[in-house]
Amino acid sequence: MFVIERMATDLITIGPDFTIGEAKKIMSGNSIRHLPVIDGEGLLVGIVTDRDMRDAMPSTLKKKEDYEKTLATIMNYPIKDIMTREPLTIYPYYTLQDTLLVIQKKKVGALPVVDEEGHLQGILSTRDLLTAFVNVMGIDEPGSLLCILAEEKRGQMKKIIDIITEENISLGSVLTAKSWSENKRAIFPYLHTNNVMNVKKKLLDIGFELIDPMKWYLDHSPQKAD
Repeated sequence: MFVIERMATDLITIGPDFTIGEAKKIMSGNSIRHLPVIDGEGLLVGIVTDRDMRDAMPSTLKKKEDYEKTLATIMNYPIKDIMTREPLTIYPYYTLQDTLLVIQKKKVGALPVVDEEGHLQGILSTRDLLTAFVNVMGIDEPGSLLCILAEEKRGQMKKIIDIITEENISLGSVLTAKSWSENKRAIFPYLHTNNVMNVKKKLLDIGFELIDPMKWYLDHSPQKAD
């Protein structure tokens, strides 16, 4: 799945000479956390986030009259004074997987989408990504998640899928992860049913190990040092 299929295109934007006060009002009034800044030709020149806004505000430790005076002055500064210039961007043809890795690595909440010339095309947020992956994985429908420990050898996935198919159960998605046990892998099928007793029994009968998905997650999460 590509960014162009999931990015928001009905965008609210501002120019670099808008005041901080105007930008703050736009963000508050539209409940948005990321506001792209473009020039007269539609080229992306920056982005303003809710964090940028918070950082620009005067200290609340000031006396009330000093705080209000400083705040009024700041509200009249142009947004270009606090915006992030040359923000990290992506292209419409990027995959959602690529974008997820970028967001995780760079720790940003949204990415502007531009064309080859730098014209703003859209924006993709972490919320957009989560919605997309929920849809792709089929977990927006009621069902059950299994955790199956399987040996690292050919044919294991086919055995699991065959059993699910025999029970005439719709498969939402399948994820896999190394189990951190020697020569084993954890397989997580999401089944569109809550009646999984027969599937579990058949899996156990042919030698698979089943564990609670949450237990697997807790056992394999990175442990913080005391």
